[in-house]
Amino acid sequence: NGMRVWVEFEGARLTMTDKSSLYLVDSNWRRRALLTSQFANAGFHIEPFDGASEFALRPPPQGVVFVHDEPGVLKELTDLMAANGRWLAIVCYADNPSAGQVVQAVMAGACDFVSLPIAGSDIVATTTAASACLEAKAHGWLRRSVAQSQISRLTKREREVLEGVSDGRSNRLIAPDLEINPRTVEIHRANMRNKLEARGT
Repeated sequence: NGMRVWVEFEGARLTMTDKSSLYLVDSNWRRRALLTSQFANAGFHIEPFDGASEFALRPPPQGVVFVHDEPGVLKELTDLMAANGRWLAIVCYADNPSAGQVVQAVMAGACDFVSLPIAGSDIVATTTAASACLEAKAHGWLRRSVAQSQISRLTKREREVLEGVSDGRSNRLIAPDLEINPRTVEIHRANMRNKLEARGT
């Protein structure tokens, strides 16, 4: 019915959409044409792209992106989405993918991985599952975006103290490395906690 649902926080938007908004990223024009036809026959509107570079020129606001699993393409797409603060569900596909290939893609940000050929019923199920996957991942992505935003507000010295704290070191151990007094470390820690809105170390 064209309904869209999104979550927006600190400039990061994650969009979940119905099956009507699908995008195809594939450098092989024959396979791209064949899949575009298959998706259309299954009742989907799909917009094809010949690669991540073309996708970057006019990134869609919402939908599910089907990507042929080629070296570097998935990373280019996830980097683009991270830079835009707008995440779409990604589904990778390939001919007879290996288990390692699937695991690698999912760990890199793909919601699903399908093997060619893709049946019409599989497109519906995969698209629905990918949208649900995006919704499930939304909380983690938003938390990461907020954390990156907060850390960017720290001074260079506060980041150095944060590194020491994250290594589990005390003020007395951090101070000599930074050539400052332990009391000064404590002041930086207090400022850092306030900026990060942290309840404790």
